[in-house]
Amino acid sequence: MNLAHDITVVFSTVPVDKSDSIARMLIDKRVVACVNVIPVRSYYHWNGEFCDEQEHLLIAKTTKEKTGDVIAAIRGIHPYEVPEIIALPLIDGYPPYLEWVKKETRDEP
Repeated sequence: MNLAHDITVVFSTVPVDKSDSIARMLIDKRVVACVNVIPVRSYYHWNGEFCDEQEHLLIAKTTKEKTGDVIAAIRGIHPYEVPEIIALPLIDGYPPYLEWVKKETRDEP
């Protein structure tokens, strides 16, 4: 059995001043095992205007089962009208790490 098929990586760009609170909330709710926070610069059009924003990219590791919970949790606290929240399946990974992700996202620690 490939444990990787049970793991999802969720990406979300967030305002710099919100990244810590969103990452902490996801971990405290036990819907993710880990969140990496990476500074990024985003370019896009919004409401007919060109935007150039300093943001943080959250990279959250969770189980396929909890992916919907992660998306809902981010959406519930994210300040953007239409936030970027995307989830990608995992192809493979280091089995002990994948087991840790599954363990950390259980409802009971």
